[in-house]
Amino acid sequence: MRTRFAPSPNGPLHLGHAYAAMVAHDTARARGGAFILRIEDIDGKRSRAEFVDEFLLDLAWLGLEWDGDAVFQSHRLSSFAAAGERLKAMGLLYPCTCTRAEIAAAATIYGPDGPIYPGTCRHRPVAPDNAAWRLDVGRAMALTGPLEWIDEVAGSQAATPEIFGDVVLLRKDLPASYHLAATLDDATDGVTLVTRGMDLFPASHVHRLLQALLGLPVPTWLHHPLLVEADGRKLAKRRGAPSLAGRRRAGENGLAIADALRAGALPAGLSFSQGVHHAA
Repeated sequence: MRTRFAPSPNGPLHLGHAYAAMVAHDTARARGGAFILRIEDIDGKRSRAEFVDEFLLDLAWLGLEWDGDAVFQSHRLSSFAAAGERLKAMGLLYPCTCTRAEIAAAATIYGPDGPIYPGTCRHRPVAPDNAAWRLDVGRAMALTGPLEWIDEVAGSQAATPEIFGDVVLLRKDLPASYHLAATLDDATDGVTLVTRGMDLFPASHVHRLLQALLGLPVPTWLHHPLLVEADGRKLAKRRGAPSLAGRRRAGENGLAIADALRAGALPAGLSFSQGVHHAA
């Protein structure tokens, strides 16, 4: 079995990342499997190489070891483009030029990521230049039929990707969306158990659909609790959660921090949240 930890180098790691990495690492080690480190660095405007160097030091400081060399998402752009062209040829993608403001103003239904796209561009001519490409989820589900996926905690799930509406797979500003890139990369890396936070539980419905459309292997998922602040919000780089690098440079004991996280002994003001999932 193979797990992975896949951080984005757009800011320093914090304790939430440490916990996610440890779940993947410890699960692989307990089952005699492999733990892969993947750097999701396709956001050219925000990704910074210096953060990658810090990530490697942070994980080693925590006592985590990955198998083989780290792999980089930016080395796989051709696979994202090829998958996009395949889905276009199947008649499942359409160009969209709607802005977030336009979607918010027109939307009447809300999903896990906010306003659900109302399908404005689905049946109108749109020049593909400078357009995003959306997946026609209804047409895709009609092609695949009912799908299921399995979470080790929540059990068997009926795939309901329509909770997101017609998601963007090829972005205007990036080579691919998280949905497409992560799904393809997990297949390329041979990941058999996808471990990630409960906040991404709904995304697995979309990823299962993409696996069916593209003929990819289907892993099992394991969605773990999140570390959250006193107000219930998950730790976030953008809100200045204390970084692992800062703790490391301050002389804190990374192995002791890892053991404390394993034992559920969290710093003051932090707690675990199970989040919300859509059980079948």
